[in-house]
Amino acid sequence: MKILIPGVIVLLILLAGFGSYGQTNCTGKVIDAVTKEPVARASVQIKHTMLGTITNTNGDFTLQLADTVYELVITSLGYQSLTIPASSHNPLLISLQTNNNSLQEIVISASRTAQQRSEAPVAIATISKQTMEDTRATRIDQLVNKISGVNMVSLGNEQHQMSIRQPMTTKSLFLYLEDGIPIRTTGVYNHNALLEINMPAARQIEIIKGPSSSLYGAEAIGGAVNVITQAPSAILTGQVNVQATNTGYKRTDVQVGNSFGKFGLLISGYHANRHNGPVDHSDFHKTGITIRGDYAISEKTKWVNNITYVNYYSDMLGSLDSAHFADKDYSTPQTFTYRKVPALRYKSQLFHQWNNNSSTQASFVYRNNSVQQNPSYRVKNIATDPTRAYGEINESAFNTFMLVVQHQQSFNFLNSKLIAGLSIDNSPSKYNSNFINIQRDDRGYYVGYTTTDSVLSQYKTGISNLASYVHYEAELRKGLKLTAALRYDLYQYDFENALPPSAFTGAPSTKNNFKRFSPKIGATYNYKGTGVYANYSEGFVPPQISELYTGVKVPYLGPQTFYNYEVGGWFSLLHNKLYADWSWYFLQGTNEIISVKNPDGSTENQNAGKTKHTGIEYGITYRPIAGLSIRFSAANSKHAFVDYIEKGIAYNNNELAGGPRFIANAEVTYKPAFAKGLRIAAEWQHVGPYYMDNANTKKYGGYDLLNLRAGYAIRQFEIWVNTLNATNRYYATFASKSGAMLSYNLGDPREFNVGVAYKFGEKH
Repeated sequence: MKILIPGVIVLLILLAGFGSYGQTNCTGKVIDAVTKEPVARASVQIKHTMLGTITNTNGDFTLQLADTVYELVITSLGYQSLTIPASSHNPLLISLQTNNNSLQEIVISASRTAQQRSEAPVAIATISKQTMEDTRATRIDQLVNKISGVNMVSLGNEQHQMSIRQPMTTKSLFLYLEDGIPIRTTGVYNHNALLEINMPAARQIEIIKGPSSSLYGAEAIGGAVNVITQAPSAILTGQVNVQATNTGYKRTDVQVGNSFGKFGLLISGYHANRHNGPVDHSDFHKTGITIRGDYAISEKTKWVNNITYVNYYSDMLGSLDSAHFADKDYSTPQTFTYRKVPALRYKSQLFHQWNNNSSTQASFVYRNNSVQQNPSYRVKNIATDPTRAYGEINESAFNTFMLVVQHQQSFNFLNSKLIAGLSIDNSPSKYNSNFINIQRDDRGYYVGYTTTDSVLSQYKTGISNLASYVHYEAELRKGLKLTAALRYDLYQYDFENALPPSAFTGAPSTKNNFKRFSPKIGATYNYKGTGVYANYSEGFVPPQISELYTGVKVPYLGPQTFYNYEVGGWFSLLHNKLYADWSWYFLQGTNEIISVKNPDGSTENQNAGKTKHTGIEYGITYRPIAGLSIRFSAANSKHAFVDYIEKGIAYNNNELAGGPRFIANAEVTYKPAFAKGLRIAAEWQHVGPYYMDNANTKKYGGYDLLNLRAGYAIRQFEIWVNTLNATNRYYATFASKSGAMLSYNLGDPREFNVGVAYKFGEKH
């Protein structure tokens, strides 16, 4: 017996040795093919077996293999599946391409968490990083205008206004976000806010059409634009781009990123300037830089820090009058008006995954924004003295200290999910304006100015917002999902006027509160590649600081409220070669702020307007063969007054100014298989006729543009040539009428953009 026991032990050791003989480890990293970001929780499975693993937060995996030839199947939500031979010789670097099936596209903005587009009961669309690289856009409108129902209006040098389920307007009816956080605080909306975005740092742009106040709060009425920043790359990678146009525009982009164990770093930035453009007094320059650092504290906890700084300057030439526009006279009387925008944003976010069903995130946000102007629209002539005029220099600035906490909990019951959040925003702001005397020459040009001690406005406003929201979704039966959301907002404005109150200098120091519940309910139903959705949502907009306190003795404005009814759907046919989506909406606006004429001839703002907005948005994408994509996006809409009397004039049943009945964007892109790295595209953009004034007395005929793009990538280099407005159409991006005055914002003439990019980093 004593001899038998050692013999058994030796036999077991030998068997263990034979059992482990031939066992090897296959290691690798899964990354996004375009952004080089790590793909976390991707499935890595041995083909035809149940054996496999998932990647960690850095995209890494280790899989034990026997000494046999195997194939690995790698899958992840939102990506095309990939099958490759396993290897134990070198760590595998596996690149996944995003899925061409739009129904499986991953969106974040619809519920503030990642989900398939087909599960979101809203009209939502995305611009991918691949689309950004193919377009090589110099402005964000060249990207978002590809989306049905979106018409972002270029006012020159990245300045803009927006039209999503609203006419082209500068009103505070759109919300601009970065990683789900508004880039400006409520109450100090600026229609140029997207120029504060650093585009090279973006990995995706998501656009929600219709009210989104139930999740994001005020101003998300016509739509919300969410720019999602790119995470650090899993490997050393980067690129340098330089480009120039025949219209005086030059730009350099730089991006570099890498991961070092648990820490990843990405630096993205660009500098652009224009000098001696086609229009007088239209120079500009902008520098934007974003630094993002991700630290994996553990397998379940990640800490993300992101800081963005933008320094922007532009000459302000104003619009052309009818005579200059008709004569194609690009001169302007302005010689010193300008807009400066320094903007700093910092986000520190902590993400923790408690288990497969539970996660929490907390975000601290700091913002420091300033808009400094010598505005052309404030320059006024003195009728009695042709050598003089007057204007002002002003600054609107704010700081923000903000905390957002959100928890997500999944349940087995009805495969449901609950998302709850709380946000606290404290944003002290200030505004001051000084009178200036302006000198004119014998041509009527404004050639200089002198500052004065005369203060037109000087006030501070403490803006605070306490909000909570809850979002719940449940699968009532296979394919049928119900979604409901509710948000409560409490705003407080603490206004301190440094000047004696008057109808000119502003209201007396006071405090105002605005509170509102914003509900939303919707449902989606999907069956074999076809889906429909319906939703009802409400949105609201507290009055802007300038609307509430400027030019009034007693502030009494309330929030504007909007009610949205919407249905839509999508389908995918021919093995995902054909995809189409559509949405129909009816949006009612109430308590809209308008300027009312009093019996004594003065004017003041009141909540007295009602409008209705109806339309259908639709898009179709067809990929008949590999490498060829045909897309058509369009919207038919009507924006009309219901009850609207402004300055004593009734506009009931009139159409709102700046609202074309039809807009469209179509594109054909070809990437031939026989010429790897080559891409060519042709894009058509159409803006239909619209009224230039609310009285509907004058129409602008709209315009059609043709944009041609071509690029070729070879090894680590890429060159491209974009021809924008290829037919050299003479047009206005926006035309308006005020009284007898017609104003035209001139569109860019034919523009040749030539660029070269050098990409570096580890090959895979």
